[in-house]
Amino acid sequence: MRRDNQSSVSEFLLLGLPIQPEQQGMYYALFLGMYLTTVLGNLLIILLIRLDSRLHTPMYFFLSHLALTDISFSSVTAPKMLMNMLTQTQSISYSGCICQEFFFLLFASLDSFLLTSMAYDRYVAICHPLHYTRMMRQSLCFLLVLVSWVLSFATALLHTLLLARLSFLRSNTLPHFFCDLSALLKLSSSDTTINQLVILIVGSVVITLPFICILVSYGHIGATILRRTSIKVIYKTFSTCGSHLSVVSLYYGAIIGLYFVPSSGNTNDKDVIVSVFYSLVTPMVNPFIYSLRNRDIKGALRNILTRATFSV
Repeated sequence: MRRDNQSSVSEFLLLGLPIQPEQQGMYYALFLGMYLTTVLGNLLIILLIRLDSRLHTPMYFFLSHLALTDISFSSVTAPKMLMNMLTQTQSISYSGCICQEFFFLLFASLDSFLLTSMAYDRYVAICHPLHYTRMMRQSLCFLLVLVSWVLSFATALLHTLLLARLSFLRSNTLPHFFCDLSALLKLSSSDTTINQLVILIVGSVVITLPFICILVSYGHIGATILRRTSIKVIYKTFSTCGSHLSVVSLYYGAIIGLYFVPSSGNTNDKDVIVSVFYSLVTPMVNPFIYSLRNRDIKGALRNILTRATFSV
């Protein structure tokens, strides 16, 4: 980090969640349960897709990567938050804070790109069913995931390198439960104009453009199914896309609530609460959405349980 011949902080203090001390125990148990549910639920999705050959399709290939990303995304913030709540400590080292910010941006960006790939898969399956096998070949699926990782890594690295140039001389107290980029920029004593400009430009590429692609994909899907007179076909289409649409709504709804909806009260508290929903609640409910709304996943789970029962 450029010091400019001045000393800078060696650690940050995370104020954590806006909850009363007497409620720490209850919230600790709640968030621990949420984190364990996220990890176990998404691991179950990955395991089912791995073991059931009928789920070896492009859609479930992307879903397995999304589940892995959700586990990683929650693991960036939840363990440190839970440890701080348990030990009543607030500190995080400067290097630990920078690493947390990097991986948070990495997996948040990866989520966005994977959801876009899944929307494209649904578009091809419904709008071009006769060409699905040719268009969604295995090499293309691997390429989409690889590009998603590369773009996400480049995005996170760019933000992190620009952040590492800044000095933090005013204060080392972050009104958050993790090292959020926007909170760090507000805390910096350096000029953050370049950082803000990069956030605007890169955010358009990572968030806005994929969101537009998803909307366009589902616009074509909607137009396609409305031309079909069969209620059964329409119901099957909505059943297939319903899970993905629910996850997209949760993901982008949280982002819109965090960055685009003006706050009339305590802005810091609003940001922290929405961040909890964005980083902990959404990854937790994704497995439930895909398992409860998806007949293939439920069928794979029944088959695995049946085989396990007979083997015992």
